Amino acid sequence: MQTTPGSAEESPARVQGIAQEPIPTSTKTSTQREATSAEYDTERPEKMTCTVPSDFPDGGLRAWLVVFGAMCNTFSTFGYVNSWGTFQAYYQQANLRTTSASDIAWIGSIQFSLIFLPGLVVGRLFDVGYFRVVFTTSAILIVVATFLVPECKEYWQFVLCQGMAIGLGCGGIYSSNTAVIAHWFKRRRGLALGIITVGASIGGIFFPIVIRSLIQRVGFTWCMRTLGFILMFTLGLANVTVRRRLPPSGGDFRDIFNFRLFASASYSIYCLSGFVAFLGMYTVLTFINSSAVFYGVPPGFAVYLTSIANGTSGVARYLCGSLSDRLGSMNVMIPFTLVAAVMTFAWPFARSEGSLIVIAIIYGFASGAYISLIVNPILAMPGSVNEAGRRIGLAMTVLGLGALVGPPISGAINRSTGGFPAVGYYAGSVILISAALMIFTRHLVLKSILGKF
Repeated sequence: MQTTPGSAEESPARVQGIAQEPIPTSTKTSTQREATSAEYDTERPEKMTCTVPSDFPDGGLRAWLVVFGAMCNTFSTFGYVNSWGTFQAYYQQANLRTTSASDIAWIGSIQFSLIFLPGLVVGRLFDVGYFRVVFTTSAILIVVATFLVPECKEYWQFVLCQGMAIGLGCGGIYSSNTAVIAHWFKRRRGLALGIITVGASIGGIFFPIVIRSLIQRVGFTWCMRTLGFILMFTLGLANVTVRRRLPPSGGDFRDIFNFRLFASASYSIYCLSGFVAFLGMYTVLTFINSSAVFYGVPPGFAVYLTSIANGTSGVARYLCGSLSDRLGSMNVMIPFTLVAAVMTFAWPFARSEGSLIVIAIIYGFASGAYISLIVNPILAMPGSVNEAGRRIGLAMTVLGLGALVGPPISGAINRSTGGFPAVGYYAGSVILISAALMIFTRHLVLKSILGKF
């Protein structure tokens, strides 16, 4: 019988109770499993128990449909938000040309940080059984806000609509999107999470190219309306295919602010590493288009740099997801985080088309490896799979604070120095610190140099 990472801490009576089920869960047919997952996906947690089936499908049609739907979610949330660099460059020249680059960056920073900041609330709602209502409400918010963006005229309206509304919608989906994978996969969890994050890279390639093309052909208003219809379709697919499998955990929403997870030193240090990483990790993706134009690269070429970075990021997310199942997530994340730091230091000095392409390719791959695996160490630490939502959500909230202030700090440094070298020094340094904290986390878990984690 397979066990969850935290099963060693469960009482013998509970383990014995699972073992004495008259029909072992491993003998259920795919139809029975699908019926069970549908039952657990309802919005009536008060009638559900917290017994956890001991097997993980780790494959099969139903499980891979969940992965497909989750990939549609990351396409529509992370992929959409990752296209902010294109909006930043456009707003600086059009809608918000009288607003400073640092102030415009706050819109994207708020949007990006809100993918993570609601994690504590969303994760707990997922654990106690309110997955569907949160997902549906968030999807509607994303679509409606996208349709409303072209109606914005003032800076504060863009902040409210594109920054807060779209960001909150994405945040309502993201944390539960990763937690639901923990219900269906264990042995191949790294591969599954890697595949769903590929959706973010596909979106990161698709949206910048489509946005620029549509703005030139039909204007900004119909560009955003078209994006709204695309998001309506992809989020609709996700709504049909994504289902939870395990029953909700015990307790209720009122114990959301139980921070006992921070009693674990490894969990606390890892959360801190995520916060520090996001102070600088998305600086290159946010400003690479603007820096290219600043150094004389044609704007028509510069817009594709974000797509190139997101393209190589997608390759990394798939490959590193599979590799992490064999070597351990942290063993893959740490070296690629160091590579991302080096590329961040080098980025401000790339001032030709060729050098910028090299930076975009290598940085995209390295950052993609980090992003694709960021949840895996949390799930590998001791703890019940019943509380995957809480554990992931609390960590996402912490690193979301870094995502909130990171790009604006970079923008302020750019404005005060009049260039990008100091921005690269700042962002590269905090990424290096994050890598050091991950190495410390790994040592706390393994207590040795060698080992899989």
